[in-house]
Amino acid sequence: MRIAARFNGPPGSGNGGYSAGLLATRLGLAPAEVTLRRPPPLDVDLALDGTRLLHGADLIAEAGPAPEDKPDVVPPVPLDEAADASKHYPGFTDHPFPTCYVCGPERADGLGLFPGPVSDDRTAAPWQVQSDVDAVTMWAALDCPGGWSAIGAGRPYVLGRLAVWLDTLPTPGDTCVVMGQYLGGEGRKARVLSTVYGPAGNVLATARATWIAI
Repeated sequence: MRIAARFNGPPGSGNGGYSAGLLATRLGLAPAEVTLRRPPPLDVDLALDGTRLLHGADLIAEAGPAPEDKPDVVPPVPLDEAADASKHYPGFTDHPFPTCYVCGPERADGLGLFPGPVSDDRTAAPWQVQSDVDAVTMWAALDCPGGWSAIGAGRPYVLGRLAVWLDTLPTPGDTCVVMGQYLGGEGRKARVLSTVYGPAGNVLATARATWIAI
């Protein structure tokens, strides 16, 4: 398994959601939960050992079935409200990883998800779905909007664990709304949810994640 360089999160390592989704999809797990143990390296051969992803002797990630307690969805907002929130995306002025494939404002070839605040604990972003959307793309789309509900100025986070329940893929060209919600945290850990809504307001996928402050 290889993670192509264009799917980076922090410079030199894979976007957490994309990397986790690639592993879960490769193993045929759905719904699934993936725990990242190290930053996923890019453009190198990674080995599968059962449900573990390895780079040499280093454990990169572990995958398994999603927990049975599927989370509630993040309450949605209308598309126009999500678009307005996106104009106030904090990452436009203070982004720890501005070339991130999912939410980096310096990427012209990424997903272009810029989640802005819609309440004290929720974020929202419109998403113009690309032609190559697949299950791995959905894992990526569910990643950063949840994280930005926890990220504060001067305190970057990275994904530690992500569980995804994918109901259906959007149609290429659709404009979806992606929501994130901060649930709370302890120490360096933050717990968040995220949900992707289709143009008709239907739930396409939802996720629960743990993010780690660095």
